[in-house]
Parts: sequence; structure tokens; C-alpha cells
Amino acid sequence: MSTVFNFTFVPWFRSVAPYIHMHRGKTFVVGIAGEAIAAGKLHHLAQDLALIQSMGVKVVLVHGFRPQVNEQLKAKGHAGKYSHGMRITDEVALDSAQEAAGQLRYEIEAAFSQGLPNTPMAGSTVRVISGNFITARPVGVVDGVDFQHSGLVRKVDVAGIMRTLDFGAMVLISPFGFSPTGEAFNLAMEEVATSVAIALQADKLIFVTEVPGIRMDPAAPEGEDNPIDTELPLAVAEKLLQDLPPAQQPTDSAFYLQHCVKACKHGVERNHILPFAIDGSLLLEIYVHDGIGTMVIDEKLESLREATGDDVAGILQLIEPFEKDGTLVKRSRTEIERDAANYTIVEHDGVIFACAALYPYAESKTGEMAALTVSPQSQGQGDGEKILKRIEQRARAMGLQSIFVLTTRTMHWFLKRGFVQMDPDWLPEARKRKYNWDRKSLVLVKKLV
Repeated sequence: MSTVFNFTFVPWFRSVAPYIHMHRGKTFVVGIAGEAIAAGKLHHLAQDLALIQSMGVKVVLVHGFRPQVNEQLKAKGHAGKYSHGMRITDEVALDSAQEAAGQLRYEIEAAFSQGLPNTPMAGSTVRVISGNFITARPVGVVDGVDFQHSGLVRKVDVAGIMRTLDFGAMVLISPFGFSPTGEAFNLAMEEVATSVAIALQADKLIFVTEVPGIRMDPAAPEGEDNPIDTELPLAVAEKLLQDLPPAQQPTDSAFYLQHCVKACKHGVERNHILPFAIDGSLLLEIYVHDGIGTMVIDEKLESLREATGDDVAGILQLIEPFEKDGTLVKRSRTEIERDAANYTIVEHDGVIFACAALYPYAESKTGEMAALTVSPQSQGQGDGEKILKRIEQRARAMGLQSIFVLTTRTMHWFLKRGFVQMDPDWLPEARKRKYNWDRKSLVLVKKLV
């Protein structure tokens, strides 16, 4: 049993290690919907956030309290009022919001104070510090509706938040703000989290919500035939927002998406919508490539470029499994270090997901594309085609008239992309001398026109 566990745990831990390194020292703003706390998810979320912080991430936590305020209003026999997707905060609603915020702050601090043995919080010390980090202004009157004590973020105390984070504490922000005259305003969690993320130029803005993410077709019913779109480029997300009706409820597709788009446009490069219903959704989104929800991303994050010496370790890690199963000829670290400049890579979030090398034979006006590899995590997403096109561009720039590959298992992929099979005698003399006749690799050639 332990052997089986070792074989599953060790590769998994190695696969998440690049993300642990990548996120160390980064700043994440996490907005947790009040519905998640009402659903009893607080303790697990606190454990996961403590774990994330223990791996070097600076966390700003913004909590919502929509259902808790409604519960307080109901107890007082007072109905909640909304307009334009925002709460109208009268005197009773303001009192209810203050009571709900105080209770939630107590519950959140208690959740981060657990240190029971045999739990993820064992041995952890999570200091949670809150304060008047938000200066607010009134919403005022919109289309004839007076929002009274509802407010918008006017200013974020960036220096105060950063000092607290640098002290090693987690910053907790309630959706309240105060005017310079001391007047309190009820704010929306989503607007506070977005404003804080933009002001801090955070590395991630993460909403943990009642919705699982953005569906491939937001207008269609949920189901397996309408899966979650795990990655939305900013331009696509903006177009989608234009086509969706204005958000009135948190369950509307545009509700969280509009905040992710705003943050992305103002410099927050990764913006996530996650479901609290799935246990561990924060960990799955942050430390697994495909994630669990939807990420609105600045397209510039994915890099198709030539490799450098710093990429050698990533290339080795990518191609090693394919060398072991015989798909690729084994290459030594020394060989890859020597030839690093020959490689083209696709890098995403600091991790290499595809590579290939080009070895020119100038006297024959051809070049070999070798070690074409795409990570199993991203196969089917077009990385192979991106690499092939870049290799073709590099070959043309060198004045080559064709490229060729030697393969034993992936012939059909190349044939579908314009390669034709040739006899090994076609190879340039220098390459023919190194041809492994025992391996019986097929020679596939593509003319560059």
C-alpha cells in the first residue's frame, strides 16, 4: 500500500513544485463570498489559505457578508432592498451590516487560530490583522435611486497593507469603508477586492464564489456538454461581457466576470472565479495547471520564445518521460546546455509546456526539427502547432528550403501538417552518418515555400 502511495504522491509533489517556487513572495487578493461562510466552508478555506501562506504567498483576504446581512435584516423584520445589482443601505441595513461584519471577523480570526494536531493547521501561526485600510465615498443617487449608506472605494491604504504583509501577517478586510469625516459605508466585497488588487498590483485576484466559473456557453444550461472555460483571454472576456445582460445577482455570469476584466485591464494579470462547493478549489486552481475554475488572463503571459541556458532544467523535465518510453532519443544535460539556443519553447506562468530544437544543415539547405515535445497537461491546445510554425520561421530566416523530422511513433501528426515520407538516403550526408538504422525512424520532410 505504501509503495502505491509513493508512486502517486512523489510525481504529484514534483508536478506542483514549480508552482510553489513561482508563487513564493507573490501577493494574492482572495475575495470569499459570504455564501461560502454560510455554507460552512470557512474552516477548510482557512486551512487552505494558511497552507498557501506557509508556502510564501502574501494573502489579503476580503470577506463578503451578503447572506449574513440579509439574515440580520430578517431577524429585525426588515426587507433587503437592491437596485442596479447593489444593496440600498438604509439605517437598519447599516446596523445589520456592522453586526454581521463584527460576527464574521470574529469567526474568521477564530478559524485561523486553530492549531489542532493532525490537521493542516497543526504547528501554524497565522496572524490575521485587519484595519481601516479602505477610504470610501457614497454611491449617491443613481437614476433616481438614493443608495444612502452604500459606498464605493475611494482610496486603498497600500503602504499600510504592504507593511502588514511584510510583517508576515494575513490582511483581513471587511466590506466597509470610512469617509474622512468618519462616516461608515457598506461596500460590495467584489468591488473592494478588485480595488485592493489593482492598488497593490497583486499577482492574482481570486473570487471564491457560489458559481463554478464561466461556462463555454454562458447562455446554455449547465452540464457536462457545457463545461467551464478554464482560461479566458482578456479580449474574449471583454467581448463576452458585451454580449451578456447586466449582472443583477451574484449567480449571473457577468457578476464576477466584470470585476475580473476590470482588474485585468488595470494590471492584475491573473483573475480567477472558483467554486466554494468543491473542497480544495483554491489549491487546485493555484497549484494545478488546468485549475478548477475560470481564469481571466492577460494574453501576454504565454511566451513563445527561443530558449536560454536558464531553461535547460525545464526542458529536461519536459522531455524526460518521453525519453523513458522511447518516444524521444535520450539527450544528456550537457548536450541540451550546448544546444540551448537551438530550442524554441512555449512557457506559461514560468513553466515550460512545449519545446523543439532546430539543427540546420546549411550545405543541403535543410534543417532537422528534433525533440518536439508537448506536455500531457497541455496537449490538444495547439502548443505543438505554435512550436512548428516558429521552427519554420527560424528555418526560413536561415535560408533553408525544408525541414525534416525523424520519428517512430508520431508520423500521422506530421503528415497532417504537410510532411511527406522520404527514404533515409534523402538525409544530408552529415545526418545520414548519425542515423540509427536499428531504431528505424521514419524520415518526414516538409518543404518551406
